[in-house]
Amino acid sequence: MNSIDPPLLGLSQRLPPSNTQAEQALLGALLANNKAYERVSEFLTHEHFADPVHGRIFQAIARRCEAGQIADPVTLRGEFEHSGVLDEVGGTAYLAQLLSAMVGIINAGDYGRLIRDAWLRRQLIDIGEVVVNRAFGSEPELDGAMQIEAAEQTLFNLATQGGSEGKGLTFKEALAAAIEVASKAFQNQGSVSGLDTGLRDLNKRTGGMHPSDLIILAGRPGMGKTALVTKIAFGAAKALLANARRDNPNAMAKQCVAIFSLEMSADQLATRLLAEEARVSADKIRRGEISSRDFDNFVKVSREISDIPLIIDDTPAITLSALRTRCRRLQRTNGLGLVIVDYLQLMRPAAGTRPESRVLEISQITQGLKAIAKELAVPVIALSQLSRAVESRDDKRPQLSDLRESGSIEQDADMVMFIYRDEYYLQQKEPKIVAFDREDKYQEAMEKWKADMQNVYQKAELILAKQRHGPTGKIDLFFEGEFTRFADLDTVHE
Repeated sequence: MNSIDPPLLGLSQRLPPSNTQAEQALLGALLANNKAYERVSEFLTHEHFADPVHGRIFQAIARRCEAGQIADPVTLRGEFEHSGVLDEVGGTAYLAQLLSAMVGIINAGDYGRLIRDAWLRRQLIDIGEVVVNRAFGSEPELDGAMQIEAAEQTLFNLATQGGSEGKGLTFKEALAAAIEVASKAFQNQGSVSGLDTGLRDLNKRTGGMHPSDLIILAGRPGMGKTALVTKIAFGAAKALLANARRDNPNAMAKQCVAIFSLEMSADQLATRLLAEEARVSADKIRRGEISSRDFDNFVKVSREISDIPLIIDDTPAITLSALRTRCRRLQRTNGLGLVIVDYLQLMRPAAGTRPESRVLEISQITQGLKAIAKELAVPVIALSQLSRAVESRDDKRPQLSDLRESGSIEQDADMVMFIYRDEYYLQQKEPKIVAFDREDKYQEAMEKWKADMQNVYQKAELILAKQRHGPTGKIDLFFEGEFTRFADLDTVHE
């Protein structure tokens, strides 16, 4: 044990990386020519400086430059004197000394990158220290797997917050991307420029599902959220397979649809999909109440759809960091076309984080899902619950305000859809004979109820409450409760 201790001690005694000369040279350049600030303002902040005095001076320079004011030793001296911190930043003599260390404005960006690179390395050292301490048991509540997730999340935060500079697209590049999308829509006869949803009317209204979009599908229990999202997942997966087999009938899909099912197990979800395709009741399948003919059909359909590129992950209470890791792995190994999360409120925030409230927790999750959509350039569909406020209204059609923790969900989503079935609520209003004093009144109420039920029988509404790239409105769908199957209303085969 003693032979191992000295090397570890030596590692801990090494000085964290810093570049004091680069910091002084950059500050000198900024004080001599404020235009140099434009070359570093996008990626450098006062926190990146190893010397806190330098960070304070940079912060003052940045504040004045962004306010359109002059930042030089004279103006900064007055500011520091007024705030009583002139001595803390080395006094007037140090500000003048920085001018002698200046570099040309052309080199300011390079010096700024050196400073930020040293900061990144210091952050990595801090993260490594935390990882080591956790592994030695400083946080017993985190087991090994959770420690890996926490480390990945911290590294991801560092990468997104300070790892790279933003790069804008020229208008010419942006136009080329727009023309590519329009060309794709034209080739698909103007219907779908994104990924097929398997529902014609939804495709027409949205143009399909587009990369980087976060789509929220919400509804009250019993409305058929999971059934609808599995229909969309299946439609998208079939489209991905059809695209791959356009030239080669035996080719496999180059992308897959990933379903993270936090509520249902993988076999339950597969049973739902089979029931829909084979048109056999999932409830009867579970109870074994199917005929030999139905079972043969069941097996035949399962063979037909076995190549559909669907990946089902039924890990309960998955964390955001674990979901991101698995999506990246799928992108790398299978190619990823669509991510589905069923459902949002069952997810946990990244391991190692402790949000102060449930609202903040949901906000972190929705922001994380949007980040995954952008990073991997895939659409992400997340199912969400609705608050009970819906039940207290006469018109029970959902609104954006009914979303649980609606502020963050509505804000981060590119599209919000609600599924609503009048039939569900009308069934509960069947007249009871004990509520009537006369038989004829009961019969009259019953006839009216049956007529109303006939009007809404097997009908559902998909309400587009928010769509960042197109119109909102209502889409009528067919819903077959026995097989939990959604379809376009006027294309149902009896």
